[in-house]
Amino acid sequence: MLLKIYPENPNPREIRKAVDVLRNGGVIIYPTDTIYGIGCDIFMPKAIERITEILGNKKKKDAMTFICHDLSHLSTFTKPIGNNIFKVMKRALPGPFTFILEANNDVPKLLQSNKKTVGIRVPDNTIVREIVRELGHPILSTSVKDDDEIVEYTTDPELIEERYGDRVDLVVDGGYGDNVPSTVVDCTSGDIEVVREGKGDVELLY
Repeated sequence: MLLKIYPENPNPREIRKAVDVLRNGGVIIYPTDTIYGIGCDIFMPKAIERITEILGNKKKKDAMTFICHDLSHLSTFTKPIGNNIFKVMKRALPGPFTFILEANNDVPKLLQSNKKTVGIRVPDNTIVREIVRELGHPILSTSVKDDDEIVEYTTDPELIEERYGDRVDLVVDGGYGDNVPSTVVDCTSGDIEVVREGKGDVELLY
């Protein structure tokens, strides 16, 4: 099912439709400030397994990130971070950055990588942030991508729906997406280390 939501002023009723799908253990595809993402409620193990099956197990669980509405969920899922890292995150977010932080024991076991880390995203996209706010906790996210294709990322939500519509419960159409991934920043050492430069001004990190 394709659900049109306008990013400038998302209709709360449409937002609730997407949230209802998540609360019922569904998998949705949604816009971010970079690539369209595929995700589910972080507390729905069967939905998490479905995502790895949909993507042909190309995505390891430790490549998945949490999409948050703001930084208020940080202490719920990560170990305490230094003031310098927090200031950087506050400056760069909402924005196209993924921050890798140390996970605490409240991160669902299914999502903990061997390194015990978690990726945190606060996209500059009203639709997905409103979905997360209404849900009340982060959603799991990974990009809609096929490593075998010449075109890495599909930007047209209608084409995404054609391809994945029979395998996910909902595709949120928020307009054309980007085809540049987020910049990934590893903060686990206490310092800023850019491990993948993507969209976003890295000058904001220093």
